[in-house]
Amino acid sequence: MNKYIKTSLYYMIFGLIGGVFYREFTKFNGVDGGTSLAYIHVHTLMLGMAFFLILGLLESKLHMSTFKGFKVFNITYNLGLIITIGVFLIRGITETLGTEISRALDKSLSGVGGMGHILIAAGLITIFIILNKSSKIFDKKEELA
Repeated sequence: MNKYIKTSLYYMIFGLIGGVFYREFTKFNGVDGGTSLAYIHVHTLMLGMAFFLILGLLESKLHMSTFKGFKVFNITYNLGLIITIGVFLIRGITETLGTEISRALDKSLSGVGGMGHILIAAGLITIFIILNKSSKIFDKKEELA
């Protein structure tokens, strides 16, 4: 359970830094409207910090990390979230600075961001499969008690 709390803490720190960076960077550059930087804060706090806090609580009852496929979930989900946040960062900085990017780079960023979201979705599907299996075992143990 401790690793979930640590992971949650890292995402919290990055999410708070992302929120401050968004606010100060856009203010410093005179940008009033929203940019993709705004998404870093909420995605990191909810899909990172809050998600892993909840997972830590579930782990204490269901012991999900012992199930086959949990490592796949962990790598897939975290990689997807990091990729997604990275694309938000790159897009947000270019939007704030008013940097003109080529159409090919724009499409490439969209593709990479989409792959990040797909990895997050694959991780979520995997964790729900694991949750389903672990809750059935937990239910059977309670019936026997």
